[in-house]
Order: sequence, then structure tokens, then C-alpha cells
Amino acid sequence: MTLRVGDRVPDVALTHMSGQGPAPLSRHALFSGRRVALFAVPGAFTPACSDQHLPSVIDNAAALKAAGIDQIACLSVNDIFVMRAWGRDRGVGADILMLADGAAAWTRAAGLDWDLGDLGLGIRSQRYALVADDGIVAHLAVEQGGAFDVSGGAAVLEALRSR
Repeated sequence: MTLRVGDRVPDVALTHMSGQGPAPLSRHALFSGRRVALFAVPGAFTPACSDQHLPSVIDNAAALKAAGIDQIACLSVNDIFVMRAWGRDRGVGADILMLADGAAAWTRAAGLDWDLGDLGLGIRSQRYALVADDGIVAHLAVEQGGAFDVSGGAAVLEALRSR
């Protein structure tokens, strides 16, 4: 079943890079009592993700926080070392929490997986953005195919402002 507005986010831990190295991050730790904007991409260092999606989040990070977002996160079906390197390469700093879903467990639980095996990429995440209030999905924008129209930083900011 695909995640929808009004659903609770999956109870699946993601991986983040802590001061002591890779560490699980539970649903509770990430979402409880907070408003989180989560941007999911098919793959770190891939063209649209690196050249459009993540830069759109970086460019709108301050405005998203001013609009009431407590935490901005970027998720991909990659390992945490790749996510850390990608974040450093793109200069995300402390503004965006880079999250790994290495085995696509979160992505599959959300029903937002995308089989890109024919391209040699395996199971990946669809491109989407969600806003969750205390772990409940308040906004979800899933791209169709390879599009980049509704899940960027500016699109999420516009959705927040139109509420």
C-alpha cells in the first residue's frame, strides 16, 4: 500500500551519520513532536538528483525552516557513506540530514519503491517530498516517472504557504 496524506510514516529505522559513525535513526527520533520535510531521491550523485533536486532543497532550506519545518532530510536508497559523501560534495552542512535507506526497507514500507533494475540500479526510491507533522503525513508529492515538477524545495515551500 502506498503512503498517503493522513497516514503515519513507516516504523522503519533509517541510517544517519552520527559523531560515532553510522547509526540507526528511528521513526520516533526523527518525527516525534516535529514537523519534518523529507525529500526522497532515486540515487545520490545521479544527474537530476545532484543537479536539480538536492540543490532545490539547499536553496530553499532557510525558507522551509521559516515556514515551520523543524527538520529537513534527504533520503536515498544508498549506503550512509555515499550519502555523507554526497552531502559534503553538495555542501548541505547542518541544514539537511542525509539519510540512507540501504536495503530500501523504508521505501518499500512506504510503497514508494521503483524497480530500476533494467538500468542497473536495482530497487530505488521514487522521487517525492513529504511533510509530516509528528509522524503523520500532511503533504505528499510524488513525481511521475523521471519528472521533477512537484517534489523540489520550492514546490514544497509553495505547498506550505498555500495551506
